[in-house]
Amino acid sequence: MKKIVQKYGGSSLNTVEKRELVVKHIKKAIDNGYKPAVVVSAMGRLGEPYATDTLIQIASDIHPDIDRREKDLLMSCGEIISAIVLVQTLKKHGISAIALTGAQAGIYTDENFGEAEIEKVIPEKVNKALMDGQIPVIAGFQGISWDGEITTLGRGGSDTTASVIAAAIGALYIEIYTDVAGVMTADPSLVESARILEVVSYNEVCELAYQGARVIHPRAAEIAMVEGIPIKIKSTFEDGPGTLINSNGMRSIKGNRPVTGVASRRNIIFIKIIPEEPAEYATGLRVFNLLAEKGISVDFINIRPEASSFIIDSKDKEKVLGLLREQNFSYELRDDLVKVSVVGGGMTGRPGVMAKIVEALNIKRIKIYQTTDSHTTISCLVQREQEKDALNALHKIFELNQ
Repeated sequence: MKKIVQKYGGSSLNTVEKRELVVKHIKKAIDNGYKPAVVVSAMGRLGEPYATDTLIQIASDIHPDIDRREKDLLMSCGEIISAIVLVQTLKKHGISAIALTGAQAGIYTDENFGEAEIEKVIPEKVNKALMDGQIPVIAGFQGISWDGEITTLGRGGSDTTASVIAAAIGALYIEIYTDVAGVMTADPSLVESARILEVVSYNEVCELAYQGARVIHPRAAEIAMVEGIPIKIKSTFEDGPGTLINSNGMRSIKGNRPVTGVASRRNIIFIKIIPEEPAEYATGLRVFNLLAEKGISVDFINIRPEASSFIIDSKDKEKVLGLLREQNFSYELRDDLVKVSVVGGGMTGRPGVMAKIVEALNIKRIKIYQTTDSHTTISCLVQREQEKDALNALHKIFELNQ
């Protein structure tokens, strides 16, 4: 049996016309001899009737304090509605299908509500449906704890559902259908010359996602990488090969260029901790322990005798500021910066990449406030108002439009 997993985002499901296109893709897979298991996200965005954010707003308008357990129970509803609506659409076309919650699909998690970790997948009902000639339509983004509590998997959870189901049933590959035609060299809304990447490695797509690209969640790509399952990113709305994500990535492009793509993170806060005494490291180091205890993720860490600095997500701003004030830290804060990054598996050991980045930004008179790097990524903090210019300059100097 040739099993595959197809995942459809909410923007592919929120109208009758779009769901007809989804059925077309599912039917094409069946006609080609595959047995697809389908994972779905909640339909639409805030304001639309069944979007997850709409459901949350209904409850919070009554009382703003929602217990994490109840919030997970509420947030699981959107995907269940999507699954049932798609099953009904498939049945209308004569295709036998069955809707499954994350729990019914056998996804077991811990009880870290809102960010649950998957501990085991027992896909008995998924495999039975496939054996019986049915299409299992699985509600993404959710699971069940060993104690029977409904849990959600956090941001990008439906992508993660697709990957763990694919691993559990032995799928040949994963298809993620979305409203873009594939993984691109840059955000096309900011860089007009951005183009679709035919092939990209798991590591590269993970880094692009971590640095702000919004095509696939990095956790899903990491699971697929460990299991050796290729991922195809495709558009629901137009034909095309999309992007293949595998172990090797693209190695045949012009000159084996070091950079695969550029990305940016806007919703960040830059914080600098001023030590109580000059050259006193302990002040800065203590803040990282306190943030870790609160479950707050930090990035762009720079520790120097005169100060320690880092960035956080904007959503954590009030929580972090409360902690800093409570502990009497002296600090400076900036919310006018953006993190721009170049990503590529080919930059490891390649001299001159940083020099090109500095050259490109200097030509556009873009000041670099801080940098950080890894084997596959170099990132810079720049003024938010210069984000578009920075991305275009970097895209151009690394010839990513060719």
